[in-house]
This record gives sequence, C-alpha cells and structure tokens, in this order.
Amino acid sequence: MLFKARSAAVYGIDAHIIDVEVDYSGVKLEKEVFSTVGLPDAAVRESRDRVRSAIRNSGFDIPPTRITINLAPADLKKEGSGFDLPIAVGILGAYGALQARELSDILLVGELGLDGSVRAVPGMLPIAVAALAQGVRHLIVPAANAREAAVVKGVLVYPVASLLQVRELLNSVAMGTPSIQPITLEAEELMETMPQFPHDFKDVRGQLVAKRALEVAAAGGHNILMIGPPGSGKTMLAKRLPSILAPLRFEEALETTKIHSVAGVLNRDEGLVAHRPFRSPHHTVSDAGLIGGGMVPRPGEVSLAHNGLLFLDELPEFPRNVLEVLRQPLEDGTVTISRAAMSLSFPARFMLAAAMNPCPCGYFNDKSRECMCTPPMIQRYVSKVSGPLLDRIDIHIEVPAVQYKELRGGTAAEGSAEIRARVLAAREVQYARFQAGGERTRGSARSASRAVYSNAQMSTQQIRMYCELHSDAERMLERAMQQQGLSARAHDRILKVARTIADLAGEAQIGVKHIAEAIQYRTLDRSYWS
Repeated sequence: MLFKARSAAVYGIDAHIIDVEVDYSGVKLEKEVFSTVGLPDAAVRESRDRVRSAIRNSGFDIPPTRITINLAPADLKKEGSGFDLPIAVGILGAYGALQARELSDILLVGELGLDGSVRAVPGMLPIAVAALAQGVRHLIVPAANAREAAVVKGVLVYPVASLLQVRELLNSVAMGTPSIQPITLEAEELMETMPQFPHDFKDVRGQLVAKRALEVAAAGGHNILMIGPPGSGKTMLAKRLPSILAPLRFEEALETTKIHSVAGVLNRDEGLVAHRPFRSPHHTVSDAGLIGGGMVPRPGEVSLAHNGLLFLDELPEFPRNVLEVLRQPLEDGTVTISRAAMSLSFPARFMLAAAMNPCPCGYFNDKSRECMCTPPMIQRYVSKVSGPLLDRIDIHIEVPAVQYKELRGGTAAEGSAEIRARVLAAREVQYARFQAGGERTRGSARSASRAVYSNAQMSTQQIRMYCELHSDAERMLERAMQQQGLSARAHDRILKVARTIADLAGEAQIGVKHIAEAIQYRTLDRSYWS
C-alpha cells in the first residue's frame, strides 16, 4: 500500500518541500527489507534503525516486510535527521494505523529517538516560510522548535513530543478537532523587549576620541579599526559597542533568525533573534569557519554576524588567507560558497570592528614605553593586514594608553544609554530618508539583505543623491584625495561617514566640519602602512 507525507529540506537559508512516499508491500518476510531512495545522505539512510525502534517502542507491532521510501524530487540531495518523523508517519499510514488518508495540507519535521520521542532539528524557520509559500496550513514540529516556527504568521504550528502524540494529532485533525492547540507567538512583543547588556560605556575612562568614533560607526553601520598599545582599552571598547547599536527591524530579525536556525545556534526559548548578534571568533579560526563551508555549505561567522557586529581582536594574528576572504563580503554583503554538489549564497552584511597592536611588541609610538621593534619588523607585522582589506574599513583610529589622572580622577564617563539615544535618533533620520527615497517599502518583494537601513549600505547612486557638498567641502575633499592618494572606494566611504556625522548633528547638509572629521578617520593608515 502507498502512503504519502510531506516534509522539507533546507538548502542555504531556504527550504524546499519534499514528498515522502512510503510503499508497504504487506507480504510478511522473515527479515524486514527497508530501502530509502531519492539521494539520501548517511543521516537519512540511518533513519531506518531509529524509525523501526521508535515505532516498536511506541506500541506498534508491524510485521517484517518490504518497505520502500522515496524522497521526491529525487534530484535534490536530502540530509539530516528531520525526515525521521514523516517516514515513521508514512509507514504507520501505509500499515493502516492512521485514520487520515490525505496529508497534503500537513508538513512534518522532526528527529525520532529510539523511545519514540520527537527531537529538535535545525532550520525550522526556513521550513515554516516554505510551508506558507506552498500553501501548507498545518506544521507539526518538535516542541523545542515550535516558537521558532510560530514566528511565521499564516501557518498553524503544533508542538509534539512523541510519535504517539503525532498519531493522535493526525487522527484528530482528520476529524476536524485537533487534540493539540497550535502555538501562537507575538513577534512584535519579542522585538520590543530591551536587551540586557553586561558592559556599559560608563566603565570606560578617557578615550573620548575613540568613543566618538565608535558612536559614528554605530550610527551609520561603518566598519572600524582600532590601533593602540596593549591595555589601552581596545577590547573593552569593542565589547561595549553592542550596547549602543540600533535595534533590529522585523525584516532584519527574520533573516538573521533564518541563518542562526540553519546553523543550529538559535536560542529556541526565544524563537527569534530580536537583537543584533555579536560574534567574536578566535584568531585561530579557519577560512571555512569564518566564511562558511562544508560538503553541503553551512554559514560561517560572517553570516552569523549578519545585521550585527563581527569583532576581530588581534587582527594581524589571523592568518592572512583568512583575512583576505573578508574582502568580498565587506563589499557585497553576501557570501557565495560553491561545491561540486551545489552552490549556495548566504547573507553577510555585518559591521566589522577590529583591534590590533601597532607592532609585534605593541609599544610603537607609545610615550611611556620604548618600542624594541625594528622598522622592517613593524612593516612586516602591519602588512599582514593588506591594503585592499584596509581600504574597506571606513574608520581608522588610534587608541593611546590611558593616563593615570584620567583613570583615577574626573567625573563619571558618559554611559551607553546617552550614546545610544543619539545613535537611534541618527538611525531614524536615515530610515526616513531611504524610505522616502523608495529604497525600502514595507511588504515589498525585496529581501531584507538588499534593503537599505544605514548610511554604510548606500550604493553609488544613493551617495550621489544624499551626499551633496558645498564648494568649500568639495575643495577640502579634493585636496585630501590628492595629498593622501586616496582611492575611489575611500572617497565613497568618506562621504558615507560624513553623511553619518551630519545626521548625528541633526544637519541636512554635509558641511566642512563633517568632511574634515570623516577625512581624519582615514589618515591613520598612512602612519603605519606607508
């Protein structure tokens, strides 16, 4: 007898509906013959042992026979343990243990334990989005994945804990009275919850220039590089940067949650990434760990930091080949990983914050300590960060050692709440500007990764539109370009930073002082890389 169930497979951050066809011969054999076709991976092929034990330990006595499982379409690679539940349901349906004969409006995903329990699987949010797109109204998922799937409006999500519970639910749905109430989740309420930050800028004494630069970076989403001796507070400042970042918009949160769900790092108690992610990989990370990779590509750190902050401490200690792979995502906001089996693209539009020492010993240009490094040693050290990568970082600042009087005396430093208020005001100005210009419309078909939310994301056309200069400011920028030998990319990034500085000041027109400050943030590389 043939029975059909529906499931889904995740590729990249999108899911495809899979038809699970089960053929139960009914001819009793001495030993069960269980075969799975349709390009299954090892985890899917091993499901026969999990499914067989789960069915038996759930109280079903199915005699040994020939069972054939087909996962259609057959030309798509199937991987993971999420097909356990639909395969088991298909076997029960083919055997006659279900009242329901038609499950085309129900999608099932979940891993089975040997005792019949249903366990969580990654990638549930893309699966829920795919179910909605295909018109599937009912989604039966592990209880641990239910909040994540319930973020998608228009799909009834039923949390289940065991195979017996699934059978009871399917029979009751067939009769029109579901035995389990679908879970509801108000995503808007999650978005409105204020995050609790363990670090605050009020703990930082001195470093007024660095704090101003971080405020500008947060207001416009600009990349920033901090250079200074050991103990000057570079890491301390970077750890407090998330406390002044603007909150996520719902479209951004949804796409970020997709990536975290596929990677299996989503907090299932929340169901939605409601706050900007902060990723800080160690400098021993591989290029695949940073960008993503694998036989079936998985997202790396740059994608996990999408719409958030990627902090690279001790930047020259990262292998050069690892740093060089950052160049494309910093420019394009996406990462395309090509393998023999498939080619997948992951969003990777993040804000980069990096910190480094000026030399191997760390005390070059430090007034309190003598540097023991020779010029070739210094040049060799800083050249680990290439010019093309440095050119993609909008703001370069020096973080000198803090003086004793600043450390011990003076008034309390300005806290994150005050800085965040100014950042949010500047972000609202940018959001209104781009919305009025048609860069983003609610309900539009454009993805969140292509919409423009901050000045750092402006295209060349938008720079020409929103970054007009007075004649004095024009002459200052021209002089800086000629004297410092700045590239065309540096020209555009200076204009973006100047636009952000003007937004922080509440001024519609970019003036000389705004251009001057933006140029100042591009001069430090000439001290170390020239």
